[in-house]
Amino acid sequence: MGDQEVKLLGEWASPFSKRVEIALKIKGISYEYGEEDLSNKIPELLKYNPFHNKVPVLIHNGKPICESLVILEYIDETWKSGPSILPKDPHARAMARFWAKFMDDKCYPDIWKIGGSQGEEEQEKAVKEAKEHLVTLENELEGKKFCGGDEIGLVDITANFVALWLVVVLEMVGIKLLTKDEFPRLDAWIDNYLSNSIVKETLPARADLLAFCRSLFQQSN
Repeated sequence: MGDQEVKLLGEWASPFSKRVEIALKIKGISYEYGEEDLSNKIPELLKYNPFHNKVPVLIHNGKPICESLVILEYIDETWKSGPSILPKDPHARAMARFWAKFMDDKCYPDIWKIGGSQGEEEQEKAVKEAKEHLVTLENELEGKKFCGGDEIGLVDITANFVALWLVVVLEMVGIKLLTKDEFPRLDAWIDNYLSNSIVKETLPARADLLAFCRSLFQQSN
């Protein structure tokens, strides 16, 4: 599409920011990256996302696009070169949107509650709810390498917090939930996803993310 000015305002420990970075790299799009400190928001973030003041924000030729799922679709629709992030088939495309929304509306909030829960009863409830969602994902992965088939797509990119952030939170609280025996398909999916060269170079180091989560949840409790 000729010369393009593409900038991403992101945050290194945010699964939502990392979604956009992965999508940009899969599509082969050159971009400038701006790391944000969400405790000290810079004027650029306040300018481009005045409604939510949060990352990620993609700025394309001076025009901002906010919310990670919206950005992923924008990237796929704007840049036709490189692999497609969403399926071409209308039904498969609709189902990918459905599962991506399931990830954000159901999985992510309940998974995050595991780390932030206070007391044994609250934590057990959070683990139970998260496990129900993981069973749903396990069943959906039957016969598939990735959520959409043989290649990484919208749902896989959206589910990156399951591949890394969930694993880190479980390690932090000392709970064995995502076991290979109970979730063999999810376990294989995590291995396949994290083995992808683009994903591997983009996601934060596990030790760094673990230290970040420990600090984050200590502050909130």
